[in-house]
Amino acid sequence: MHIAEGFLPPLHAAAWTLAAAPFVIHGGRAVARERRERPETTLLLGAAGAFTFLLSAIKLPSITGSSSHPTGVGLGAILFRPPVMAFLSTVVLLFQALLLAHGGLTTLGANVFSMGIVGPWAAYAAWCSLRRLNRTAAIFVAVALADLATYAVTSTQLALAFPDPATGFGGSLVKFLGVFAVTQVPLAVVEGLLAILVLRVLGDIARPELERLGVLPTAAPAPEAVR
Repeated sequence: MHIAEGFLPPLHAAAWTLAAAPFVIHGGRAVARERRERPETTLLLGAAGAFTFLLSAIKLPSITGSSSHPTGVGLGAILFRPPVMAFLSTVVLLFQALLLAHGGLTTLGANVFSMGIVGPWAAYAAWCSLRRLNRTAAIFVAVALADLATYAVTSTQLALAFPDPATGFGGSLVKFLGVFAVTQVPLAVVEGLLAILVLRVLGDIARPELERLGVLPTAAPAPEAVR
């Protein structure tokens, strides 16, 4: 899912960087505001970044000859909203490019746009739409959709850069979607289930923070003992 270093034409790489930059700047301000206004959520903020780093660093080979991985951004979008994840994803992708040769510097903007911007916004839209009906289902759908939206945007980016000689952008898009879909759909399902488990654990150890973030409903106060 990470577009490799030097894979995009220079103009495409520059355009995606310019498109991602405002979201990343806004996200940096959102992170600073979150830490200033709710310092008690700092550990959760770090956990969201670590979750994204670990999951998105996993490379799983595809039978189509490519590789794919979970993104980890859906959970963070539920906890802290998409702007925060735009900044955290940029940090994650930058470290992966420098330390793991996963992605690249010239393609950083394109990778941030797909994984750090579109993915979190897709997750947050699903979460806001479904959480009043069933929170568990909303978590699953939001996290899975973040994965699928990310790979769809990456496929679009590659199709724009490398249109098929015969069928153009449309034919190229179908081919790239086919390359990623085989492994990304089951990965999205697995990550959705994992996110449910992670939030249940967090609910046991950090319920007050999750209530302040609006992820969990505020628990009713315990009735006073009858005297």
